[in-house]
Amino acid sequence: MTTYRTRHGGTLRSEDIGREVQLAGWVARRRDHGGVAFMDLRDASGIVQVVVNPEKAPASPEVLRSLRSEFCISVTGMVRARPEGTTNPDMATGEVEVAVAGLDVLSPAEVLPFQLDDRFDADEARRLKYRYLDLRRERMAANLRARSTAIRAMRHVLDDREFLEVETPTLVVSTPEGARDMLVPSRLRPGQFYALPQSPQLFKQLLMVAGVERYYQIARCYRDEDFRSDRQVEFTQLDLEGSFWDQDDVLDTLEAIASGVVKDVRDIEISRPIPRMTYDDALAMYGTDKPDVRFGMEIRKLDNIFAQSEFRAFTGTLADGGTVRGFNAGPQELSRAGFDKLTEDARELGAKGLIWMVVEDDGSVRSPVAKFLSDEELAGVVAALDAASGDTLLIVADEFRTAVTGLGQLRLDLGQPGNHDELEFLFIVDFPVFEPTADGGLAPAHHPFTAPLDVDEMRNSPETAVSRSYDMVLNGAELGSGSVRIHDPEVQGQVFEILGISKEQAEARFGWFMEALRYGTPPHAGFAIGVDRFVSILQNEQNIREVMPFPKTQTGADPLTGAPGRVEEEQLEELGVDVRPEVKAAWLEPPGNA
Repeated sequence: MTTYRTRHGGTLRSEDIGREVQLAGWVARRRDHGGVAFMDLRDASGIVQVVVNPEKAPASPEVLRSLRSEFCISVTGMVRARPEGTTNPDMATGEVEVAVAGLDVLSPAEVLPFQLDDRFDADEARRLKYRYLDLRRERMAANLRARSTAIRAMRHVLDDREFLEVETPTLVVSTPEGARDMLVPSRLRPGQFYALPQSPQLFKQLLMVAGVERYYQIARCYRDEDFRSDRQVEFTQLDLEGSFWDQDDVLDTLEAIASGVVKDVRDIEISRPIPRMTYDDALAMYGTDKPDVRFGMEIRKLDNIFAQSEFRAFTGTLADGGTVRGFNAGPQELSRAGFDKLTEDARELGAKGLIWMVVEDDGSVRSPVAKFLSDEELAGVVAALDAASGDTLLIVADEFRTAVTGLGQLRLDLGQPGNHDELEFLFIVDFPVFEPTADGGLAPAHHPFTAPLDVDEMRNSPETAVSRSYDMVLNGAELGSGSVRIHDPEVQGQVFEILGISKEQAEARFGWFMEALRYGTPPHAGFAIGVDRFVSILQNEQNIREVMPFPKTQTGADPLTGAPGRVEEEQLEELGVDVRPEVKAAWLEPPGNA
């Protein structure tokens, strides 16, 4: 049997001095000094310095001359202490090196398309095309290790709580879940299509009907969504469900998962219990349902201060049913041009405008509208926003949602920390059951299988009904969402009716699921955590693609394999699929950027 290594290089320490070892890995870096070559040998465990003296004849002169970055080699030699003054405290193996007695090239490497040193940046398209090289970089290797550690921690917590890991199908029937389905044509049933699952939603509910009681899965999910930097057409989530559960049971399990993952990946303890905030409060105070609570700048209501104001921009908005909201941005020291830019940003976010104020050292307020407001009104704003000398105050008068969402984005732009050293988890609860659509109808705010808090309220006032759903937020990013499910087929039918789904449509699309609910379905609830997003935050990565082994580009393309690609006409004929002539014509055009 061929032996390539007896130790992993990254595990060598001072206690190994004097031992003969065989190592295998890649040449990460080579430095030549007086004919002696110093090489950093990298394997999955880390890097160790190996020293090659040609006079010791570890290999032929031709082999030694040819060695360069990313050659895959195996070496034998003695572990020794580095000479005095040459130790490297930044390396785990920095006190030792290996004096090479024998060297074999296992596989040579061509000239690299980009440097693998983390100090050099390559454009993303090239990195994705050569992803197998990109993943050799320490940063990317660390991200993969963190991902594996996170998933292992999730499994550990759930296994301890007697969850059963169950796989669900990846070829399913198309169902409305908020995004477009990724469709797969069927050869055996021409003209018919499978859908790749957006989530295992219905199947995990069926597992509750089946008596599984505690289910989880590290699930691959697929959504045909528009281009967004933090989304992928395929992604991974931790999916879980429990019978005889309510909201508190789910959130308690999520706390344990979050605590276990952060401990194993970051080696820190998170604060527990994780705070909870209602959807309405989150929107009112932060302008979003996924607030970043690592900093203040809460949005506050100023209606009472301006109820009798002579400033028509405020009183007119209030008379029309709108609101006046503002927040204290703290010391910003912006120029007039800076304030003009903020005002333009607010308009681009949908607001009619933005009022800014600065509290001066003497307590007076500087603002373009100060002359239109009374001293009492200005003092009221300063008090309501807890302002001090030097603080900048930003105010919007508009329809409620427009006012708070605009201010919420400005709040993030001005105050969000630039790193992820702090980890602030938050549960958002009491979401609406439905949300309005552009055509005046209603759509599920979560998904159509979410239980309402009060069934009668849902029947009588669906526009304002509250659901039993909840989100987990970390540092202003939604990690996942879940809900208590509807287990009564009559209530499920009422939800379909409110959504405008006829009994015939419901039967055609969900008949198999509705039938299952009639066979003694237990109350149940669940959740799904986005693994990619969770790990990206823990690894201080701004983009989830950096923690995914083989991601797609923002446009859903794969520079590595060339997917998506065309198929032969014979395959299309077998599937009963015909491509429109204008689409075929576009195939002849030069490809655009991935």
